[in-house]
Amino acid sequence: MHTRKKYSSDKAEDERALHVNRRLFLSSAGLTTAFGTILIVTGCTKEDHQIPGMGDAVDLGSGDIGVLNYAYALEQLEAAFYAKVIDSPFSGMTDVEKTILTDIRDHEIVHREFFKAALADKAIKGLTPNFDGIDFGSRTAVLGAAKLFEDTGVAAYNGAGKLIKDPNYLLLAGKIVSVEARHAAVIRDLINPKSADFAGDDIIDLNGMDKAVAPADILAAVKGYVKDTITGANVGK
Repeated sequence: MHTRKKYSSDKAEDERALHVNRRLFLSSAGLTTAFGTILIVTGCTKEDHQIPGMGDAVDLGSGDIGVLNYAYALEQLEAAFYAKVIDSPFSGMTDVEKTILTDIRDHEIVHREFFKAALADKAIKGLTPNFDGIDFGSRTAVLGAAKLFEDTGVAAYNGAGKLIKDPNYLLLAGKIVSVEARHAAVIRDLINPKSADFAGDDIIDLNGMDKAVAPADILAAVKGYVKDTITGANVGK
C-alpha cells in the first residue's frame, strides 16, 4: 500500500520556504516594496472582504479576493510540483537543468507564500496536489508537465487581469505573470533547444499576444492535478 506524501506541507519544503522568504520575499519583483502591507487592508469593497466558504469544496471567494485566491491556488500547485521535481530528480538530470528547475521552484514558493501572507485569514486552505499521473523519473514526463503548468499559469494570469478592480493588484499580477512567462520560455527551450518554441505559435497569436484564458476554463484544465474540489464561480465578481 502506497502512502501519498502531501508535498505542499512537507517539512523540508516548509523549511526551504522560510529560508527563501527571508532572502527573497521583500525583493521578489518589488512586490512588498510596491504595496507594503496595504494589499488587503485598503481599496477593497465589501464583497472583496468576503471570506471563502468552508466545507468539502474550496470556494475561492468573490471580487479581488477571489482573484488573489485563484492565483494562490495555482501557485500552490506549481510550488508543490517543482518541490517534487527537485526532491526526486528525473534520471539523467543535468546540473544546468537542476539549476533552472531549482530556481523555478524557489520562485513559485515565493509567489505562493506571498499570496498566503497577503490574503491572511481570507486565504483558502493548503491544497492537496494529485501528481499520480506524472512519472517523475522521466525527463519527458516532467518537462511536459512543467510546460503545461507554466503555459497554463501565464494564460490564467492573462485571463484574470480584466477581472481585477484594484490597480495595485493588477500591477502585482503583471509582475508575477512576467516571471511565469520566463519560466514557460525556458522550459520550452529545455524541451526543444535553440528553436522558436520558446514563443511558439501554439501560445502566441498573429498579433504577438499570449493566450488569455478565463478562470473557469483554467480550473477545469487543472482539476485532475488537485484532490480538492475548487469552486471559482464568483472570482472577480
